[in-house]
Amino acid sequence: MQAAVYRGVDDVRLETVPVPAIGPGEILVRVHSCGVCGTDLKKISTGSHSAPRIFGHETSGLVAAVGENVRVWRPGDQVVMFHHIPCRECFYCRNTTFAQCTTYKKVGCTAGFEPSGGGFAEYVRVMDWIVEHGTIRIPDCVSFEQASFVEPVNTCMKGIEALRLQKGETVLTIGQGPIGILLSVLARRAGASIITSDLHAERLRIGSSFGLALTIDASRANVVERVRELTEGRGADAVILAVGGNSLIRSAMDAARPGGRVLLFAQTQHGEAVIDPAAICVDEKTLVGSYSASLDLQEESVRFVMSREMDLERLVSHRFPLAESVAALQLAAHPQPSSMKIMIQPGKTWAGK
Repeated sequence: MQAAVYRGVDDVRLETVPVPAIGPGEILVRVHSCGVCGTDLKKISTGSHSAPRIFGHETSGLVAAVGENVRVWRPGDQVVMFHHIPCRECFYCRNTTFAQCTTYKKVGCTAGFEPSGGGFAEYVRVMDWIVEHGTIRIPDCVSFEQASFVEPVNTCMKGIEALRLQKGETVLTIGQGPIGILLSVLARRAGASIITSDLHAERLRIGSSFGLALTIDASRANVVERVRELTEGRGADAVILAVGGNSLIRSAMDAARPGGRVLLFAQTQHGEAVIDPAAICVDEKTLVGSYSASLDLQEESVRFVMSREMDLERLVSHRFPLAESVAALQLAAHPQPSSMKIMIQPGKTWAGK
């Protein structure tokens, strides 16, 4: 089969590799669609993981084969998979910090080499504990693209839950890429009033099409000053930083009111950051972190996606066949104002949805 193989820093190549073999309790899934996640891009650009690997974890497709003792799934079933599932028994699971569970940190999907998701390939092997607890059936009325958002929706729901929003609070979301828009919609769903900001007017326009009408063009206005103007001089009750890197952490802190909260959602690389300690101590602002998905939110995220409460396909701006996966990753790593979620689709030529 073909796969986009990571060979080193900024080095991904389309290669022919063996279809992964499955064992007892496992399934083989023929990939239809796999979203490109910012976490995949950071791993590729920083060389944080050993090579070779096949990334991609927002994966949907058809069951192609089932291993011994698999009773629930049959070839032809339409599925989407979580690539992490915790043990539910350790200290971290008992304290609902699932992303720190040792089992959770083990990736349970692979297209070969070390388990790394594997969705940037024609087939992916799903290991037994993911088959049992992390594989979701896609209804006939839901597209593979829509279904592939289950995992990112879960991560966003987890972040919104961490903010403990109250109805009527004002939330500023910095960054209106697909994740920023999704976080904003979920914050509004929790009862908050939303202000969005981005350097690109086109992204604000796309966000507006989802009902996010109160916007700040960061290329034309000072975001912190404008937020204070809109909140009687206080600042936002909560700020969501949906932009990778550390350069905007200070601005996010400044945009929050005294006693407000700031969610760091995209800061997934360890490193130095400039934070005003007095903002936390004297101004009593709170920094909140949220990473990866939550087992507790799995059912809710599935309902949100499969009920089409939000038309997530509208966040997809570009679709690439697997043969053009290197170009897809390049575009995702260097986004344009109009580029949103990038999909790699080995199964795009299939008949049907």
